[in-house]
Amino acid sequence: MPALLQTSFAVPKMDCPSEERMIRLALDEIDDVKSVACDLAGRTIRVVHAGDPAPITARLGALGLGAELLDTSDAPLVEPEAPDPRREALTLKLVLAINAVMFVGELVTGWLASSAGLLADSIDMFADAAVYGLALYAVGRSAAAKVRTAHVAGWFQAALAIGALAEVIRRAVWGSDPEPPLMMIVAGVALVANVVCLWLVSRHRDGGAHMKASVIFSANDVLANAGVIVAGALVAWTGSRYPDLAIGSIIAIVVLLGARRILRLR
Repeated sequence: MPALLQTSFAVPKMDCPSEERMIRLALDEIDDVKSVACDLAGRTIRVVHAGDPAPITARLGALGLGAELLDTSDAPLVEPEAPDPRREALTLKLVLAINAVMFVGELVTGWLASSAGLLADSIDMFADAAVYGLALYAVGRSAAAKVRTAHVAGWFQAALAIGALAEVIRRAVWGSDPEPPLMMIVAGVALVANVVCLWLVSRHRDGGAHMKASVIFSANDVLANAGVIVAGALVAWTGSRYPDLAIGSIIAIVVLLGARRILRLR
């Protein structure tokens, strides 16, 4: 058996579980790859593999995440103890359920409140649920099945994001009358939900890389919820709908860019 090597890469555009999942899916089909560890905080990955790292470098480069090879060395003889998959699966199921419920709740109340920000934030909730659901579904399945599943989630996510942007444009042209109190209340509930998700996944921050990624993703969602609350306050203060349209556009574009990266997987 050939000696195992450990190659490190800098991946400057890897900042959420969507990118981490993309990397794992992309490397699954390379037989020489034995394990992949992602550090989203440091935006680096470590790949334990046999043979030349060139195929790994090429596959990462195709993702468009700016991957750059840092160094290659002998792999450590002892791998760290694996986290308990049952506990992690339970946590993923809980945060999946929370995000799925909040997706439906924000979608409905966003329409009733005439708020582009809430509608876009509901799409962000769906993106979260899709990532967690994909992580659970893909366990034990073939690389091809994982890619197909990712593409389905990516297309649905892209369609929802485009729909949210179209709704922002429609409201900008034809006018809208967002209701700040309802915006802020629902965004506040979503904020609490994401804080709970952040607490749940933070208990596994020393576990697998996907759990560390979930911590960062949940923290970003807390910021998005806070943005909707600020937009609601600005709408109430200024009497203008534009803060709501602005935050809705920003969130929808971020989700659309994430979907584009997922769909580039081959």
